Amino acid sequence: MGLKSALQSTFLYTIYLFFVKYTRKTVKFITKKIRSFIKRIKKFIRGKYNRLYTEYVIAHLYPSIYKKYSKLPVDEKKVIFVEIRLPKLTNSLQLMYDNLYANTDFDIHCHFLRNTFVSKKEYRERCKALIRDMATAKYVFFDEATNITGRFVTRPETVTTQLWHGCGAFKKFGFSTADAIFGASRKDMERYPFNRNYTHVTVSSPEVIWAYEEAMQYSHESGVVKALGSSRTDIFYDKDFISASYDVLYERFPAAKGKKVILYAPTFRGRVAKAKSPNVLDLNMLYEALGDEYVVIMKHHPLVRKRPEIPEELIGSFAVDFTDDMSIESLLCVSDICISDYSSLIFEYSLFERPMIFLAHDLDEFFDWRGFYYDYDELTPGPIVSTNEEIIDYVKNIDVNFDKQEVIDFRNKFMSSCDGNATQRIIDTAMGENYTKYKKAKPLPRDDYHLIPSADDFEELLKKI
Repeated sequence: MGLKSALQSTFLYTIYLFFVKYTRKTVKFITKKIRSFIKRIKKFIRGKYNRLYTEYVIAHLYPSIYKKYSKLPVDEKKVIFVEIRLPKLTNSLQLMYDNLYANTDFDIHCHFLRNTFVSKKEYRERCKALIRDMATAKYVFFDEATNITGRFVTRPETVTTQLWHGCGAFKKFGFSTADAIFGASRKDMERYPFNRNYTHVTVSSPEVIWAYEEAMQYSHESGVVKALGSSRTDIFYDKDFISASYDVLYERFPAAKGKKVILYAPTFRGRVAKAKSPNVLDLNMLYEALGDEYVVIMKHHPLVRKRPEIPEELIGSFAVDFTDDMSIESLLCVSDICISDYSSLIFEYSLFERPMIFLAHDLDEFFDWRGFYYDYDELTPGPIVSTNEEIIDYVKNIDVNFDKQEVIDFRNKFMSSCDGNATQRIIDTAMGENYTKYKKAKPLPRDDYHLIPSADDFEELLKKI
């Protein structure tokens, strides 16, 4: 082959390689664009379908069911408790249930909707059962928001009380988060309201009434939001409950005997359906510095399904995860120090007037995501830290660092209506003379009635309604 032929062959081969490479890139680029386009189309169709589905269910199906069954007479003895997500009655609903079950002859129904924990079809069926039952109920108690009653007006004979699941006013919620990253659009909130038809909304002090009125869109003149106290806090005045909490602690975590307890209880990050817990506490570092005097208990938000792991060598000897083993109420009772971030449990914990530490490593990000009702720096009755070293320094010098009066002032401001009598005060407000009318001649002994209903009982309820 001559030089000329060799050069021509090389040139043509180069052209060929360039063409093949360019063609592959072009095909890959076009394929990527097509896949992206198909993905956007699917997302668009899915969004349209979800909106139409929501409109049909919330705006037409549920109201039609309520309208049909509300033609029946109200059952003056029927009381309904609604648990939106979790498989057992939680927080304030527990104490209200205990009181009514032990002291009255009301016919009590408990509904467990299990939102985001069951399929959409099953959730819808549970909602339909609730609405049929609500249509003839005299009293309904919620402790969380839901939009299933957002597009119809409940009959005037029914008294609906929102007990709420937290105290004070910390993280923004409801309409306070409209158009924020965490919240839905204001348009959607107005179209499918989550806090409608309440006769009463109970809060922990007069100080926070304004925040709940803003979040739930009730005027101050309506008088719906009332500082009757939070039912869940009554348990903190129960000496038997506190004593039993220590018994459970030492039974399940023997290493805690003779030690002081640090409770780490952060709130969740992200949206409710995909809640995550921060993984910033260095337990090995804490053990090296504080292990002779302290133990650590982890309590993650109940919506968090995948939790940070504790180093195996520390489990049971220095640290435990009691998210599923002890209630937050019990853990607040037995803790000597509470480390949290943006959780409303700090309001309940202030009733004990003990030290709090605020591990707020992502404060700016969380504020942008959701926001607060009060300035975070001014609200928190304890040090705001972002590192484990700061936690250790504060705990080692706690006798000097802890300002008890700061916690007392915080308690007086945000928890003034939580005096151990909130449950009875709420019952008197919601039920009036009916509570006396249906009161048992002899209340049930506590050991006989403190059995919290769970979702396992729900199938039996469905057969009745």
